[in-house]
Amino acid sequence: MDLLEDKATGALAGAAVGDALGGAAEGNTPEAIQERYDGFIEGIVPPFLADWKNARPIAPYHKGDGHITDDTLMTTALVDVYDTVRAHLDAYSVADHLVPLLIGEKRWIPELEAENILLQRIFLAEKWLVARIHYGHIDPREAGVGNIVNCGATMYAAPIGIANAGSPDGAYAEAIDVAGAHQSSYGREAAGVYAACVAEAMLPGATVDDVIETALRLAKDGTWDAIDAVVTAASGALGDAGGFATDGWRTSLALLRRAVEPYDTVGPNYRAPARDARIPSRTKSIEELPIALGMLVLAGGDYRDSVLGSINYGRDSDSIAVMAGSIAGALGGASVVPTEWIEGVSAGSAIDITATGPRMARIARDIWAKDRARFEAQQSAVDALTAEVAADPARREREHA
Repeated sequence: MDLLEDKATGALAGAAVGDALGGAAEGNTPEAIQERYDGFIEGIVPPFLADWKNARPIAPYHKGDGHITDDTLMTTALVDVYDTVRAHLDAYSVADHLVPLLIGEKRWIPELEAENILLQRIFLAEKWLVARIHYGHIDPREAGVGNIVNCGATMYAAPIGIANAGSPDGAYAEAIDVAGAHQSSYGREAAGVYAACVAEAMLPGATVDDVIETALRLAKDGTWDAIDAVVTAASGALGDAGGFATDGWRTSLALLRRAVEPYDTVGPNYRAPARDARIPSRTKSIEELPIALGMLVLAGGDYRDSVLGSINYGRDSDSIAVMAGSIAGALGGASVVPTEWIEGVSAGSAIDITATGPRMARIARDIWAKDRARFEAQQSAVDALTAEVAADPARREREHA
């Protein structure tokens, strides 16, 4: 396994583990989580509600017990699209390949404990892709307009970061294009910033500071404001504690929530969103990405603590843990993702969660070979153009006359 494959596996297996561990806690407060599990969640746990088959709003999904959720199902589907196209993606790739996957092929759905089409598991914001593109025939570049603005387009963007490893700007641009089929406003912006963070984390020797610097360099509007506020709060908490401490997230959950709250439209009750929740705005942000970056700061990039902090934060805990876990996994490689978690999630979900990393690494190599050929062709054209002008200075003078 070379460094590319190692980091890609760390990113995607790390995301899947975060997803599965976080699924049990989703939608709940830190206090409720600690009451249910007699303290902080420290690994794979059973469902929050024992009668998950009938209890609302969970039914009929079997969350917990190491089951991945729609975050990982969508991430794997995007890897499948890359495997088909073997090139950079755009909004039309979503229309031509991802949407057909959502409605045309049965897959194992761990939370349903059955095979079904992905459309039967994904959330309403993802079903929008099918309604707008397959049935509505909307231009894929504009299909995300009108959807509820949430983290739906962000949660599965890690493969875009791997396809653009070492080029955060390229990852940002590609994710913004791809996400246009799914989201608008700050939901689309977060997808671009998250993909850029993964691309930065894929670099040899990359650090949490490098990832944060990339996020703040590329983020716009409320997304920048929210990331800056949360990262500042997390850094301040570490400063007060004299630097990295293993209990950093354990004493800072409320602090990070207060930092992101002015930019989060959902409101204090995650199960009962505010009346102006999830509508486009230049002053707001999704909650998940800033919190994930804050957890990375509190944990000093440590995978285990980044993910555990994300899970015990509650609210959209699975998606927060996906984002923190993928970045921490890309930074440290596959070995930083605890083996017992990988084995537990793979067994619980009946899916090998380490398989997509090596596959995405192979795909990335093909993409980069095409990039190299294109860059070399462009350079040859530039050399010819500049040589022609240099060989005929009189022509240049005539053109500027």
